[in-house]
Formats: sequence, structure tokens, C-alpha cells
Amino acid sequence: MADIKICYFDARGLAEVSRLVLTLAGQKFEDIRWTREDWPKYKPEAPFGQGPYLVYNGKKIGQSAAMACFLAREFGLYGKTNSEAAVVDQVIHIYRDMMFAWQKVMYEQDEAKKAENAKKLLEEEGFPKYFGHFAKLLKDNGNNGHFIGDSITLADLYVYDSMFQIKKVATYDAAAAYPELKKLYDIVDSNPKIKAYVAQRKDTPM
Repeated sequence: MADIKICYFDARGLAEVSRLVLTLAGQKFEDIRWTREDWPKYKPEAPFGQGPYLVYNGKKIGQSAAMACFLAREFGLYGKTNSEAAVVDQVIHIYRDMMFAWQKVMYEQDEAKKAENAKKLLEEEGFPKYFGHFAKLLKDNGNNGHFIGDSITLADLYVYDSMFQIKKVATYDAAAAYPELKKLYDIVDSNPKIKAYVAQRKDTPM
């Protein structure tokens, strides 16, 4: 079994999809969590001076998407063909576009602009647009609750995690808006490995 460490702050955040991949794959890993106060002493060890990063058999891999993609490929959760992998890639890039739009709200310093951007995010060109893209891809696969075939892949985990995070922090409920996404969420959430992990997962703000 590989020696695996996930290194990040004490949060779900950008490391959580990689944790979910390892959980679904049945891989043990060391979940190293820094405090904000401790970060300066760990920063020099981090690839590119930022977290999260993965340590896999002694090799460090930075960038959250690169970590998750590497682990998904390593453990067979990235599709079986290039065409299937392209579906995963599309989901990840839609997710990243959505996160960029959300970050514009989260990090806006002007309170009036922040409120305006937050309102837009809940309207047609915000979360509904991006989750609508996910719903279409699910329909394209037969609306069986998966983006590829009939099993959980990295694409499903990305959207499952984003649905949880956005409902908790931004109060947008994608499952209520899109039955296709509710089906995906329920399938992933009821997976025995994921269910056990989530049940004992520490509750953090992000």
C-alpha cells in the first residue's frame, strides 16, 4: 500500500476531493492539518509555497486539481477511455469556473459590491448556470446519477463536494433545483465508504 499524506489547513476546502478519492478507493492516508499560526514554518516545504499538497511515496504534488486527478488515475476513478476522461475534465473545468465566480464574492472588500455579486451568484448566471451544465452532462449519460457509466468517478466526487460546500456556505441548494444532481448526491452520499467517512469528518467552516 502506498504511503500517502494530504497536507492542508484544518478545513475541507481544496483538499477534500482528494480525501474523498482516497476514501472511495479504500486507501489509508495521513491527514496532516496545519493551523494558520503554524503555516509559516510549513510553507517552505510546500510545492509552490502553498497548500494543499500531496505526498505520495515520498514525492510531493502541488495544486489541488493535479492532486485529485493523479489519485483518481492511480486508483481507476478517471474513466476507462480518453472520451470518458474528457467528461471528467469538462466537469473539473466547469467546477473551477464556478469556484472563480464564487471567490469574486468571497474576497470582495467593498460590502456593496459583495452584496451585489452575491445576489447575482444565486441568479441565472451564477450557481444555476454552472449546476445546469452539470445536470445536462448527467442527462447525456442517461440520468443515472453518474457522469460516466454506472459507477462513481472523480467527476461525481467533484460535484458532490461542491454541492455540500455551496449549500453549507452560500446556502444554494443544487439538489433542490436539479433532480439529476439530487440523484448523484444521494448515490455518492450513500456509498458505504463515503458515508462512514462523512459521519466522522470534522465539521469546519470551509
